[in-house]
Amino acid sequence: MVKMLAVKTNRSSELKLNSSYLNPSHHNLPVCFGLSAVDGTDRLCVSERAQCIPSRVLHLRQLPPDVSEQEVLSLALPFGRVSKLITLKTKNQAFLEMASEEAAVTMVNYYTSATPSIRSQPVYIQYSTHRELKTDNMTSQRAQAALQAINAGAVHSGNMTSGGEGRGIAPGQSPVLRIIVENLFYPVTLEVLQQIFSKFGSVLKIITFTRNNQFQALLQFSDTVHAQHAKATLDGQNIYNGCCTLRIDFSKLSALNVKYNNDKSRDFTRADLPSGELEPTAAFGKATRVALPPYGAAFWHSPSSGLSMAAVPGSLVSHPRVSLQMAPPVVHSVLLVSNLNPESVTPHCLFILFGVYGDVQRVKILFNKKENALVQMSDATQAQLAMSHLNGQRLHGNVIRVTLSKHPVVQLPRGGAGQEEQALTRDFSGSALHRFKKPGSKNFNNIFPPSATLHLSNIPSSVSEEALKDLFSSNGFAVKAFKFFQKDRKMALMQLASVEEAIEALIILHDHQLDHNQHLRVSFSKSTI
Repeated sequence: MVKMLAVKTNRSSELKLNSSYLNPSHHNLPVCFGLSAVDGTDRLCVSERAQCIPSRVLHLRQLPPDVSEQEVLSLALPFGRVSKLITLKTKNQAFLEMASEEAAVTMVNYYTSATPSIRSQPVYIQYSTHRELKTDNMTSQRAQAALQAINAGAVHSGNMTSGGEGRGIAPGQSPVLRIIVENLFYPVTLEVLQQIFSKFGSVLKIITFTRNNQFQALLQFSDTVHAQHAKATLDGQNIYNGCCTLRIDFSKLSALNVKYNNDKSRDFTRADLPSGELEPTAAFGKATRVALPPYGAAFWHSPSSGLSMAAVPGSLVSHPRVSLQMAPPVVHSVLLVSNLNPESVTPHCLFILFGVYGDVQRVKILFNKKENALVQMSDATQAQLAMSHLNGQRLHGNVIRVTLSKHPVVQLPRGGAGQEEQALTRDFSGSALHRFKKPGSKNFNNIFPPSATLHLSNIPSSVSEEALKDLFSSNGFAVKAFKFFQKDRKMALMQLASVEEAIEALIILHDHQLDHNQHLRVSFSKSTI
């Protein structure tokens, strides 16, 4: 059944549409809207059928009230050149005419499986029955000016591709995306990013790093159009249900220069690149090697893009959640720590240091290779945190390397082991010094990279500033600055000469007894004095 509503319009003004028919709450989606010229009037055709006849003219509904022409065009430009644009801001709608019907069909088919949005608000796109738009009125002049400016900017910047009708790219867009993963409850790897983003086009290069205590990446596509597709679909989505949220922007870089192929960076066009040293680089901060979570998520599959999505029951957002359609690997929580100073390192030392990022269960210093040790954390997430923050730090004068071990657990020595071998392995599973035993502990919110400034807590009221300074200086640490918290004198900040000194001080003085029943708590601070 097709309902017809005749609507008189002034051909030199914007289209007059009946809002009761344009309210999506009155119809079950998908519904097709369009304009047809019949007997000198424009008629609005509301079809309750899911299929519509393809047209170069597309109808966009449920736009934000103050939407700009540039925002509307950003949805269409990746699919081809836009010839004309009419915005009906009082109706929260727009009509745009693509340069070819093929481009319009590609755009509608794509957004059928990947819901388009502007400022996180879903936008509905259908074919119009109008075959072309007339834009010779005053109202549409601003839209046409914006369209011309974007098309001119795309040509000037060299972002207009050749072939067919041409595909325009808005200014400021590049084939390189900057990706931030928020709420990193499960680890995310370079391979995970490659698998997700390659659904949208050819991924050439990826660089991963940790900056401002966040896992970030730069990812280069072969084409700006592919980058636009990926950003439009994935920005704000979760890799796994309820966590690992993607925040995506266009990078100011036009290309990436990858020197090494390893777990931090990859140039998929250059298999001959060396692996390099797995230490943090000055250009991008400390890199992170991570593993996949131990289980997957329910998903649905989009045939057009090949992207799998996980629907989240009861979710407050309308967008599907991204999930990976693959068998999860075995995830271990044991870390291999290498390049240790065998003259100084002890199991207790590693327990205290790695305990800043999770509850250490066991530590084994290898009997025949005392510069190597195995550290077993409570779970894979804690292992990833410790690895991302401690790999490349200096301990006892050596730059240590922290990687995932293939061992699922740290084995305790057998009964016949010698005394020295027994001393090199410790079981800390019952330790009272675990920071994360209590669910919801505030310690989960205070995990920071090693820094020269230490956070001190559990300070008795009887202990003065001078006493704390003397405690650190008597252990060989130069105190550069100190201050108590104004609102809570049980806490203070202590700034030392270097990060390496702060690491040593934390190992030595964490749990130091200050009076008969109170012990000092030491952690790294994100603040400076």
